[in-house]
Amino acid sequence: MSEATHADVAIIGAGFGGLGAAIRLDRAGFDSFLIFEKANDVGGTWRDNSYPGCACDVPSHLYSYAFARNPRWSETFSGQAEIWAYLRDCVDRFRIGPRLRLDHAVHQARWDETSLQWRLSTSQGAYTARVLISATGPLSEPAIPSIPGLASFEGTMFHSARWQRDHDLTGRRVAVIGTGASAIQFVPAIQPLVGSLTLFQRTPAWVMPRRIRRITAAEHAIYQWVPGAQRAARTGLYWAREAMAVGFLHPPVNRFAQRYAERMLQRQVPDEALRAKLTPDYVMGCKRVLLSNDYWPSLAKENVEVVTEPIRELTQHGVMTADGREHEVDTIIFGTGFNVTDSPAMHRIVGRQGRALADAWAPTMRSYLGTSVTGFPNLFLLLGPNTGLGHSSVVLMIEAQLEQVIAAMRSMRRRGITAIEPTAEAQRRYNERIDAKMAGTVWMTGCQSWYLDATGRNATLWPGYVTSYRWRLRRFRTADYAVVERRIAPPHRQRDRAAPQLVNQSVKVTP
Repeated sequence: MSEATHADVAIIGAGFGGLGAAIRLDRAGFDSFLIFEKANDVGGTWRDNSYPGCACDVPSHLYSYAFARNPRWSETFSGQAEIWAYLRDCVDRFRIGPRLRLDHAVHQARWDETSLQWRLSTSQGAYTARVLISATGPLSEPAIPSIPGLASFEGTMFHSARWQRDHDLTGRRVAVIGTGASAIQFVPAIQPLVGSLTLFQRTPAWVMPRRIRRITAAEHAIYQWVPGAQRAARTGLYWAREAMAVGFLHPPVNRFAQRYAERMLQRQVPDEALRAKLTPDYVMGCKRVLLSNDYWPSLAKENVEVVTEPIRELTQHGVMTADGREHEVDTIIFGTGFNVTDSPAMHRIVGRQGRALADAWAPTMRSYLGTSVTGFPNLFLLLGPNTGLGHSSVVLMIEAQLEQVIAAMRSMRRRGITAIEPTAEAQRRYNERIDAKMAGTVWMTGCQSWYLDATGRNATLWPGYVTSYRWRLRRFRTADYAVVERRIAPPHRQRDRAAPQLVNQSVKVTP
């Protein structure tokens, strides 16, 4: 076997989380790190999702790093291409290109209990690292529903996150399965092109307007040359978004926004029967609230049909619904989201005693601060369990986590510690608080959403304000972590006393 290449820190993923981790580590003086990316370019979600109309539903000034503001955003809500270009620019701006290992798919990362380091098996060879940062993101593995007859369909079929740009949709009979955040963006974009569009809707979504406008040249100049101007704009957006969280945390408040959405639906969809199909029967916010100015109007066009009958199977030439009707199409596009609570990446990370993260998270994902997990030494997750948001920018959450990661690494360096992990007690207490706070939120009012796992627990969202999360991660609590170290085990009487074993034990850190 060839010798593995070593780095002090291995980062998996080159999206917002992975690139942010690399930049912050480098600025903090931890310069021995590598970034592993399975694709041939950086960008993560914003590289993979290139469907027509793809854009962010968080304001541009807030959906960027605090340490790398961009004064040249073209619109108040940026499109996919512009965000992707921003991330690639950050690679050049902070000179982290040499640390990238593109086309390096990580097949497995396994904790070695003898050497106290992570061993990575990649598509380009073996690597070792003392610290592992997983930044694969929750929206990285497209979810295709298990519909009978998937293999029998003879037309073109793809997920929105794997858009086939060489497949011309002009004049096509297109089926769209799913009505999530991606579908409400690409449906209005392709509707004028296709011959017919059949939208298979299981559950309608609440939609609010997207307050988008071009950013003027004068604004660009101010952000570029007036110190603090863009920081002030970002701060204003931050607190405006924090105010939006009130409705999620206190459901009765959301009735005002829901009435606004109902009036918008009535204006945009005159047909009463169609409007009834598009009206949700759950409290606004229980599922993700979507932003769009043209989704509902596009469904009222003559070449669009909204089907609410459950799908029974796919046939050679279309989609068969439960009422026995076959909807003939030549193209099927899945807008069915991602594997969030059961990502394949969970099976690739193996901690102490050979236990995979997927096993530790069965039946539900639990972590400490959404950042580390008991039984997985020196593993740090970016956008781990209960770090998603319904009201603001997850980049803010990533930055809060990175401060915690750097604080942990500084603590280990200062104390001469090789490896740590959160104590089981600290992790238990943290999750009890999470569950208690989650109980009164809008996400637990009875609807079925991708926020919930198979147990009905919301393991994806943060039940609070971004400010409260940042406050919680403002310092590193050594008492909540245990040191993972080697020691010589007393030889067993029946074993060879000349061959003592190296074993690991966890010892609680004294503050």
